[in-house]
Amino acid sequence: MIDPATIKPWFTELQQRIVSRLESFDGKPFKADGWDRPGGGGGLTRVIEEGDFFERGGVNFSHVMGDGMPASATAHRPELAGRRFEAMGVSLVLHPRNPYCPTVHMNVRFFVALAEGKPPVWWFGGGMDLTPYYPFEQDIRHFHATCKAAVLPFGGEPEYRRLKDWCDRYFFLKHRNEPRGVGGLFFDDLGADGKTDFDTAFGLTQSVGNAFQDAYLPIVERRRGLPYGERERDFQAYRRGRYVEFNLVFDRGTLFGLQSGGRTESILMSMPPIVKWRYDWKPEPHSPEAELYDKYLVAADWA
Repeated sequence: MIDPATIKPWFTELQQRIVSRLESFDGKPFKADGWDRPGGGGGLTRVIEEGDFFERGGVNFSHVMGDGMPASATAHRPELAGRRFEAMGVSLVLHPRNPYCPTVHMNVRFFVALAEGKPPVWWFGGGMDLTPYYPFEQDIRHFHATCKAAVLPFGGEPEYRRLKDWCDRYFFLKHRNEPRGVGGLFFDDLGADGKTDFDTAFGLTQSVGNAFQDAYLPIVERRRGLPYGERERDFQAYRRGRYVEFNLVFDRGTLFGLQSGGRTESILMSMPPIVKWRYDWKPEPHSPEAELYDKYLVAADWA
């Protein structure tokens, strides 16, 4: 029998470890906001707003349970409808103020679906992805190389390629016909088909979560001092609109949280604080803004 209590300490320790490092980097503390879910479970939201570096950031831990799987979790697994569930995970989104520093997302999670007289169905999921505004190829290659190193011990090049390609497909705005950013890793349902044992699935999930700091912090350490002006901030706000669109329309984690009665403030902490939309805007040809679209918002083998 899979006991979620045996893996919960790793998730809570991961949250604390990441927050401690981010506080040291930013210089200001993250607020700690514990919450309880009426239907069962709760979590701890760690959030920073108007930091010295981060305009907004959050690192959430949640552990929830209930009597019926939400629609977002059963849309591609209808056989699990009506089962009791237990879910836990760590999810983070960081929005730097400096437009030369990319937004980043990381999530690692565990689900188990339970029914009387039937074996439990469990799985892990997770990944991380980078969303730059004014990219540097060095940074993108570093991020992807770190992601690749995290996956290689769990299936080699084929498994890395699978998770990298899955990320490119998942973080894609179909209504815009463009990716949200430059990708990274994504996986879901790992273990649900019985082909991956628990230790391997949990090991890969741990490796991805543990790799986050090495993947992201060297990038922002390099770029945090770059000067910027209103033009760069304006474009950053415009591109942040794509982030909002994806999270509210497509993101499984957002939909699961809202449909399962999760804490709305914690779920929507992923939203950037300043966002702009403009009608049918196009970047000036050969401009730094156009370079994002022409060179970086494409599926590429960055590692």
